[in-house]
Amino acid sequence: MIRVLLADDQSLVRAGFKALLDAQADLEVAGEAADGDEALRKVRALRPDVVLMDIRMPVLDGLAATRRITGDQELKDVKVVMLTTFELDEYVFEAIRSGASGFLVKDTEPDELLRAVRAVVEGDALLSPGVTRRLISEFAARSKEPAAAGLLGRLTEREREVMALVGIGLSNDEIARRLVVSPLTAKTHVSRTMVKLGARDRAQLVVMAYESGLVRPGWLG
Repeated sequence: MIRVLLADDQSLVRAGFKALLDAQADLEVAGEAADGDEALRKVRALRPDVVLMDIRMPVLDGLAATRRITGDQELKDVKVVMLTTFELDEYVFEAIRSGASGFLVKDTEPDELLRAVRAVVEGDALLSPGVTRRLISEFAARSKEPAAAGLLGRLTEREREVMALVGIGLSNDEIARRLVVSPLTAKTHVSRTMVKLGARDRAQLVVMAYESGLVRPGWLG
């Protein structure tokens, strides 16, 4: 059973998500929060698998709450998915850099929301279909300057290639087609790259691809 915490200051939004999630055999809503501070307290008390976290909330915003969750070693298994009203929110890329496993727009189709919750539990990044490349293009330029590329020395040439493709927003299936390998092989390369770099999940691998200078803003392959 995948346990989800809903953090949103709009009760109607929480009610809609709760009805959808609780109707699934493998999902349940473990708790709800109306602001970031309450979300943080409930994450510590309930230890959900996934937090659906609104970015803009009173008391403590979702971005600050996410930093505290992902920065707490005791909560390292909790995945955070940021929720936004707009496809291109000015805080989204910073949220991913802070450790969120991705983001969804609130008008995402129900089936996509369910797939998303299951995906992040498996370690996949969650970026709404159709906006991944736009997100990277818009916000990578606002991230900090590329750091020394020393961490890339841990990777094989193929792993660097795979990391670059992850960085431009390709899925495992798309990477497999680009490299003419099986999806399983592509997934294995991605997983090994994440392990070598100590990446929390695929979203963090995207950030590392930019911060190492392996991928540059505006290069969408």
